[in-house]
Amino acid sequence: MHSFPMFIRTTGRRVIIAGGGEQAAQKARLVTKTDATLVFAAPELDPELAALVAAGRAVHHAQPITARVFEGAAMAFVAAGCPGIDACLHALAQAVRCPVNVVDQPALCDLTTPSIVDRDPVVVAIGTDGTAPVLARQIKTQVEQMLPPTLGGLAAFAGRMRDAVAGRVPKEGRRAFWRWVFAEEPRAAWTRGAEREAARTIKKAVAAGGAPDIGTAGCIAYVGAGPGARDLLTMRAVQRLQEADVIFFDRLVGEDVLELARRDAERVFVGKVVGAHAWPQDRINAAVVAEARKGRRVVRLKSGDPGIFGRLEEELRAARKAGIAFEIVPGVTAACAAAASLGQSLTCRGETDTLVLATARHRDDGAIADIECRVQPGTTLAIYMGVSAAAYLSERLLAKGILPGTKVEVVADASRHGEKRLCTQLDGMAGDIQAAGITGCAVIFVRTGYDRTISVDAPHAELRRA
Repeated sequence: MHSFPMFIRTTGRRVIIAGGGEQAAQKARLVTKTDATLVFAAPELDPELAALVAAGRAVHHAQPITARVFEGAAMAFVAAGCPGIDACLHALAQAVRCPVNVVDQPALCDLTTPSIVDRDPVVVAIGTDGTAPVLARQIKTQVEQMLPPTLGGLAAFAGRMRDAVAGRVPKEGRRAFWRWVFAEEPRAAWTRGAEREAARTIKKAVAAGGAPDIGTAGCIAYVGAGPGARDLLTMRAVQRLQEADVIFFDRLVGEDVLELARRDAERVFVGKVVGAHAWPQDRINAAVVAEARKGRRVVRLKSGDPGIFGRLEEELRAARKAGIAFEIVPGVTAACAAAASLGQSLTCRGETDTLVLATARHRDDGAIADIECRVQPGTTLAIYMGVSAAAYLSERLLAKGILPGTKVEVVADASRHGEKRLCTQLDGMAGDIQAAGITGCAVIFVRTGYDRTISVDAPHAELRRA
């Protein structure tokens, strides 16, 4: 290493920012996350810096800058914007042994600013010694996904409880106690937003003199894997994958998503396919509950959002009946990903103010839903699992009064490698889908605006808005 990573205490200390323009403001945005006293050393300040001074968050030193300005400071940032002036200010800081960072001049830097993941008081700093800042930001994004936004609050609460733990929990049991706080139910509750519940649980354990015995019942997280691309998973989904002991997943969940899970997590493929199931739903329900009863953390990983055409309610009923704690982690549903791929909004003010998500198949026997009943003027109709029934759907929508030339868009495998897009018309939809070789997981969009996309002359047509 050419630089040693460490954290510099800022409480009760000054940080000097020499400069009053945009570069200085960029550094100020970073330092205002600390409790340091900020000093802006510059004749004039831009509006952002002036606002910080007016708010009492910083001090303005408008007089000539001497070495004395830097004396005793925790660190200094030089951002005057002129290489010559920056070099002179660097020399003044060096004269009083103040560590300094000079913007865009690595050779004059005693300090470099890392990419920071802030979960105060938990802080992760990522540096590349100035060689690859873009890479540092990419790593930061990955770490941001790993750490829930509420993690810092749990760490801060633990800090406030440390004296109480030292007084009530025997020394030999403290490591196990903190492991329980940060790896078991308290952290899970805190992460899902139940901070008060987690705090009560921790305080009860402290009063009892240690962590409770972990019971035999585990928990289940029904997690939305999104449409395919793993960077569309939520941060909470990634965390649940990394905590899981066993993961039950479907055919549409890709290997790159599963790579986000713990390496030693057991993975069970339940093989659900439209119209045929290697695992019947009852067997899936029973297997998921059985693993949770062993005290394991179970993730039921479903493509898209678990609550949209994922038979989630059936699995929830099984968990409730067994008395198993569960959590639902939403995901990006296919319609959202498909619309994003098309570069379109799902709704448009004054044209389509209703969004309908419909499935073409609503029973295991393959029965086709009455999609046409969902169509009204001003509607975006997103049809899931409709490719194999395209001819029937087209026939029914035409009978409803949707005009033959109505634009239809089809997106298959949205956000995945090999994604396909098709723009066609309602009357030619079935043939064009077949010709394009689109099968399986696709979303069909039919938009019926407040114009003549619905014929008023059709026998079953709805009245258009005046």
